[in-house]
Formats: sequence, structure tokens, C-alpha cells
Amino acid sequence: MVTNTKNNHEMKCPVSAMIGLIGGKWKPIILYCLRSETRRFGEIAARIPHISRKVLTEQLKELERDGLISRQQFNEIPPRVEYTMSEVGKSLSPIIQEMEKWGQQYIIDRQ
Repeated sequence: MVTNTKNNHEMKCPVSAMIGLIGGKWKPIILYCLRSETRRFGEIAARIPHISRKVLTEQLKELERDGLISRQQFNEIPPRVEYTMSEVGKSLSPIIQEMEKWGQQYIIDRQ
């Protein structure tokens, strides 16, 4: 399921489909945080200090709904919830890695 699409034309464009899934300010950063290991909500929030808890919750729900991450809730006290990349999400790892490399080079070149 692709979120934020307006019509079938956008579904036929692969770039639009991808941007619909991972576009926005926070989703790529959340995926970057989850790329190599499972994390709890608080760990993700700590790694992205400028995101509000409300927005983080919304973005995690969208990423889960779209099948890019998995959420596992444990029946413990206190409650524990962990997020990890799904198999579909893991297929984005090379793309996220290339974004990281590009961003590092961009920062170096701008100094």
C-alpha cells in the first residue's frame, strides 16, 4: 500500500511510489535509525532529537502500515515495543546506504 498518492498515475511512476512511501522529513531518518538493528521507541526518539513524540508515533504507524517496518509489542510491565525493518524495508538498505554516502560527501564538499 502506498500512502500519500492521489491517483493511479502516481502509482505507475516508480519514483512517485517510492516517495509516497519514504518521502517527507522524518521517514528516511527513521529508516536510517532502524537499518541495522531493532530499536525501542525511546531509542529512536533519542536518535532523532528534533522530532516530536506525536510525529514519531504517526510516522512509525505509517511505515508499519506500508510494510516497511515491523512492530512487536511485548506483554510486560512496563510495556515494551520494538521496531525493526521488515523484509521489504530491508530491501531499501542499499538505497539508504547510498543516501548516507552522498550526504557525507555533500557535507565534506560544502565545508
